[in-house]
Amino acid sequence: MSLNWPLCWIATALFVLSAGIVLYLASRPVIEIYDNHLKIGSAAIPWRHIRRLDRSANLPLMVRLTLSDKTKILVVYPGDPNSSSGLLRQLRKHSREALIDGVPYRQFWGESVAAAALARKLLASPRTPLLLPDDEAEVERMFQRLKTVGNLDSKASPEDK
Repeated sequence: MSLNWPLCWIATALFVLSAGIVLYLASRPVIEIYDNHLKIGSAAIPWRHIRRLDRSANLPLMVRLTLSDKTKILVVYPGDPNSSSGLLRQLRKHSREALIDGVPYRQFWGESVAAAALARKLLASPRTPLLLPDDEAEVERMFQRLKTVGNLDSKASPEDK
């Protein structure tokens, strides 16, 4: 049809271009997130090697990673908006030594050193009583007696002599 109508070349070119873009996005390697590293295809990148993480687009998600050896990697993820935002959140969460969109990790997440220490103390599990109060008092008396006498055996106790 394009041979008969020269204006159809525009539609043909747009179709070929969009098909090429879809083919490129479909051929992107798998992105896997682990606790210790990020795996893109067969390449594993430890989280501690990521120095900068910059997002350039939302859909498809495009993130530029700068590694400790100054190499730059462009991660393209053509997923739906929910999975793209989840991937971006995980990338930001695990990249503890990176600048995230030009902001240090702690500042990006609103953390300070004192706030992080306080949060760890607050998250510590509360002391759960293992004994009843009467039993706890009896254990404390036995402990004090052990400290003063040296053993709890009533036969060897100096009080019995």
